[in-house]
Amino acid sequence: MIMIDLPKPLYKSKISVEESLKSRRSIRAYRNEPLTITEISQLLWATQGITVGTQKRTAPSAGATYPLEIYVVVGDVKHLEHGLYHYNPRNHTIIKEKEGDLRGDLVDAAMGADMIRKAPISLIVAAIYSRTTDRYGERGIRYVYMEVGHVGQNIHLQAETLGLGTVIIGAFYDNKVKEILGIREEPLYIVLVGRKVDIYTIP
Repeated sequence: MIMIDLPKPLYKSKISVEESLKSRRSIRAYRNEPLTITEISQLLWATQGITVGTQKRTAPSAGATYPLEIYVVVGDVKHLEHGLYHYNPRNHTIIKEKEGDLRGDLVDAAMGADMIRKAPISLIVAAIYSRTTDRYGERGIRYVYMEVGHVGQNIHLQAETLGLGTVIIGAFYDNKVKEILGIREEPLYIVLVGRKVDIYTIP
């Protein structure tokens, strides 16, 4: 098992929240250019990064139960091999879980969404429902869905500050995604990130 320390995230940018909200779009096509591990670090911190002490995170969670796990399918990142990586927010590291370029398999699992093949990375947001339902019962499922929405918005806004494009994919076969990645958690989002091709911007 390979653990990789990520660069420390930045807490300021030259772009305001208001500017990010105004310019946010779903970007479905990307330049043929790699991302950097610094950009990966910033995006992962935006999903579940620690903000206060050892637990409080960038996205709110009902009862601080934190049911979400974040994975990265790496296709084209400088100094990072192809494969599946699991984010550990507690020490801001990634652990390599699987080798190889999984993007083609993920396209099939996402009903032929070929843009996955061209995106440098896909962030997989997955849930362990029991972390929340053990405390809140069936109502906890709703809280998990709320939380994944918070994370999705964080990714969009963080991508804007980095000058990157992103789109959230919700249409996929859950069991196929789980099989490809070798995970037990329930996948809720596939989020693509890459360098923008402006002509393909779609509101």
